[in-house]
This record gives sequence, structure tokens and C-alpha cells, in this order.
Amino acid sequence: MLIFPAIDMKDGECVRLRRGDYATAQKVAENALQAAQSFEADGAKWLHMVDLNGAKDAHPVNASLVFQVAQNTGLKVEIGGGIRRMDTIEYFLNSGIARVILGSAALNNPDFTTEVIRTYGDKIVIGIDARDGFVAAEGWLETSSVDYIAFAKQMEQLGAQTIIFTDISRDGMLSGPNLEMLDKLNRAVSCNIVASGGIRNVKDITALRKLGLYGAICGKSLYSGTLKLADAVAAAGGQNEA
Repeated sequence: MLIFPAIDMKDGECVRLRRGDYATAQKVAENALQAAQSFEADGAKWLHMVDLNGAKDAHPVNASLVFQVAQNTGLKVEIGGGIRRMDTIEYFLNSGIARVILGSAALNNPDFTTEVIRTYGDKIVIGIDARDGFVAAEGWLETSSVDYIAFAKQMEQLGAQTIIFTDISRDGMLSGPNLEMLDKLNRAVSCNIVASGGIRNVKDITALRKLGLYGAICGKSLYSGTLKLADAVAAAGGQNEA
């Protein structure tokens, strides 16, 4: 199972939120590059980055930080937050970013998503962020009436290969991942499932691995010290580079 350390960017700083609430933003590292280099030194191969300003404003805002990390580390970087246009996706992928995450765009524009997946295949990841089982969008500020399983099946039909699932109620809370929802999702579709939200310690990593998931995103646990990245990688079975 892959371990993805996370860097969330807001106003040029590396921060963490609680349950997606922008008002709870707390700076957790001196800068994104320093954090990324630390993760790489501890055994990471991948890095999950989110442009929080971009998610809110519907266009990338902190792209320069993403490129700085990609150009100054050996990490494979995936980026999400405010990505709505084909030329933006092309720009990221042609500039050394490994994968691009679609969230709101996937929910609101299936035709666009179909075209993007057809063009870029496994370089496109679908982010499904759920509040009470329903898909949220626009920086988690809006919640739809779309069930997360139904949406995942729709994305699978469009050709999506990887889905990141976040239970918003767990995000940034260190309360443990929603194993029940993740297991249900993993059984419902053939896509690779990446768990996000609530991971606290090695026990959680072990539980996620037992579900047969593709990966796990770790953010606050790494910054708060409840989880060491090297321990997470070991508990995940070693870090491959899939």
C-alpha cells in the first residue's frame, strides 16, 4: 500500500485544516519544499498536494509551490484544488507533475471528465469528498445530493482508475479513518482506492492495509507526531512506486 504524505497550501503557506474549515487553518511547516524534502528523506515516493485557495477560487493559486517541490525533490507529486480546465491539466502534467486530481469538476462536468480521462488515463485521479455520505464540492463549501458510492461507480464507468476518498467529518481530527465507508467503496468499484482523513497512527495504517486499499494519505498525524512516516511506510508493507 502506498503512503502519501500531504501538503495543503493556503496563502502560500503549508497548513492543516479541521474538517475542511478554512477558519481553522494552522501553519504546520516552515514551507512546502522543506516539508517535502523531509518526507522524501523519511522514505516517501509520492506526495499529495492540495491548493486550498484554488479549491475555493476554482483555479490554481499556489501552483508555484507545487512546481518548486516537483523540481527540487525526487517525489512524484499529485495535485488537486481548483483544477477545472484542460489547459491547466496539460500545463501541470507537462511540467513534471505526476497526477492531477479532479473533485468539483468531476462532480459538475462529467463530459469534461470523460474527455480528460480519455486523454490522460491513469494520470487523472478522482477526489470524492463526502459529508454524511454525500459528495461535497467547491472546497467542501457545498454538499450535493449525490451518494458517494453512486458517484464512484459513475467515475469507474468513465474510466477512472484511482479514487481518493475523504470522509470530511474525520479530516484533520486524528479520530481514525472511516473503515466502514472505505471498505464499502473498495468492494463497490474496481478502482484503486486511496484513504484520506482521520489517520492517527500505525494501527490505522495496518487496518487500511487489511482492507486491501491502494494507498493512504497522511497529513495531520505526521505534523502532530502521532505517526512517523517511516513507521507508516513499514506498516504499509514497504513503499512501492506504483
